[in-house]
Amino acid sequence: MTELSATGPKTTRKAARRSGLARWFNRRGWSDITIATPYLWLLIFFLVPFLIVIAMSVATRTPTSPPFSFGGDHPLINTATYERLFSDSLYIRAFLTSIRNAAFATFLCLLIGYPMALGLTRVSKSWRNILLMLVILPFWTSFLLRVYAWMGLMGNNSWFNKLLTSAYNMMMPEEWALRSIQMMNTNFAVVLVTVYSYLPFMILPLYANLEKLDMTLNEAAEDLGSRPFRVFLDVTLPLSVPGIVAGGLLVFIPASGELIIPGLVGNPSQPMIGRVIQDEFASARDWPMASAVAVALLLLLVVPMMLYTYFDAKAHEKKAMEP
Repeated sequence: MTELSATGPKTTRKAARRSGLARWFNRRGWSDITIATPYLWLLIFFLVPFLIVIAMSVATRTPTSPPFSFGGDHPLINTATYERLFSDSLYIRAFLTSIRNAAFATFLCLLIGYPMALGLTRVSKSWRNILLMLVILPFWTSFLLRVYAWMGLMGNNSWFNKLLTSAYNMMMPEEWALRSIQMMNTNFAVVLVTVYSYLPFMILPLYANLEKLDMTLNEAAEDLGSRPFRVFLDVTLPLSVPGIVAGGLLVFIPASGELIIPGLVGNPSQPMIGRVIQDEFASARDWPMASAVAVALLLLLVVPMMLYTYFDAKAHEKKAMEP
């Protein structure tokens, strides 16, 4: 009797917990799990690694393994890496080169991708599916293999280089004639290959945005006397700004920290910030300095995006409150 009385309350509590868990799961369990999953993902794979990188950036470089330490014979927080970051011309030039190349690539992707995305919304559905497949077709091939293909095309003895050189020599005086155009190991090559690689990331968000636009607005503007180009400037372009921003961010952010493309076709004397981080981690084994550069790059990219999101939300809120 004593054993039964002792196990009875435990069994009752277990049954109560199970029934409570079952009620929670049946009522709102799936929705809570679904909402919590992306936050948990960001916590584990973004916030925690970012905090680790921040901690390494204020550590002191040592010849140990791992090559950094806190406290002891070294200061607990060492800001020398950030002081060097803003005083050494190597890092300043790398940041400027990365931003410039990424900005050029983003602008060219927009110039090329916007007409393509707009054209996708104007064709029939059967052709639209085929064209969308062609847009994402390069992803079926290895990214590294595509970069190597461009290296072959831009070589001094390639047919592509000879064709461009012949066209240049035909348009220029004889004294300005060239044997070949130097394309490899230049910022031009970096921008060209970046545009080719990231163009689908501009086309797809623009297409998703343009497809949702109400075509009756264009028809109404034309009925009121606007010409097609004026309709595009007054109606289509303003409504497609969210797609432009989304595509621009999807291209600019990874292009700024790109490592493979500048390492293979870029100029070694003008490294981009991704190459600098890789060299600091692998070659110099200066993990605190590499972490400080990574933190600065992240802040440089994330802060403007957060400011844009904040002011855009304020503008929408103000517009919603207007009578």
